[in-house]
Amino acid sequence: MDTYEGLDGLKAWRASGRTFAYRGHTIFYKEGGRGEALVCLHGFPTASWDWRRLWPELTRRFRVIAPDMLGFGFSAKPAGYRYSLMDQATLIEALLDHLGVASVHALAHDYGDTVAQELLARRDEGASGPALRSVCLLNGGLFPEAIRPRPIQRLLRNPVLGPVLGRMLTERRFRKSFRAVFGPDTQPSDEDLRAFWRLVSHDGGARVAHRIIRYMNERERHRERWTGALRHTRTPLRLINGPEDPVSGAAMAERFRTLVPDADVVLLEGVGHYPQVEAPGRVLDAFLAFVARASGERPPAD
Repeated sequence: MDTYEGLDGLKAWRASGRTFAYRGHTIFYKEGGRGEALVCLHGFPTASWDWRRLWPELTRRFRVIAPDMLGFGFSAKPAGYRYSLMDQATLIEALLDHLGVASVHALAHDYGDTVAQELLARRDEGASGPALRSVCLLNGGLFPEAIRPRPIQRLLRNPVLGPVLGRMLTERRFRKSFRAVFGPDTQPSDEDLRAFWRLVSHDGGARVAHRIIRYMNERERHRERWTGALRHTRTPLRLINGPEDPVSGAAMAERFRTLVPDADVVLLEGVGHYPQVEAPGRVLDAFLAFVARASGERPPAD
């Protein structure tokens, strides 16, 4: 069974990945397994490697596709690009079309949650693209009024300070900010922090962070569209939430319960912003049970 922990695991993850071209830029993705297609959408500021601890079990049951979106991880990070969540949704559609995927389950986190919301909105409008069989969301800014941005996010978002901070971001500053979003008893190891920093800083990634983080403005601008996608879709939805997350934890879960009809929420006590890293077994159990129910099947046996 493959493991992808630490810097060596990150190198192995990259070596076993593939690429395709999107608008003239190279996009990295990892693919494995057979069965129904599952696309895994990562968050800000990390990449597809976030899914490594679920990978062995997911690929036993699904054909799993996990891209690094444009500006993240091992994908291209063009300095002058107009990054947007709308564009990332189009990228995901292009990748799935490239791979011949007509229908797909989605497992999303953070930034990827909003990409999934846009995909939901498009499918519910009848736009062409892969059918969504189910959508499972982890911690993320589903409702902008319920998010609590970290200081580094607020600074990056500032049009004057953001570019300066991106150039000045160091591994030490990144570690301090990144640790703060994990649960108190589920902290990342030093080796994993080194690997996360390697992903974020790869190919000048920190220098485009102030451009990518404009997604926070986009969430506010398109709030009604993306909230409506959750409220009105017929696609099965589940939220798996780490309530210790200071950014999008318990308050976001409560907002989801308030606004989404028949809300399906699983709280992972003691877990923070990265459930798939902090409590992979509990996430896997909750996700597989959800997909089995959404597909009208019995949950898989242990």
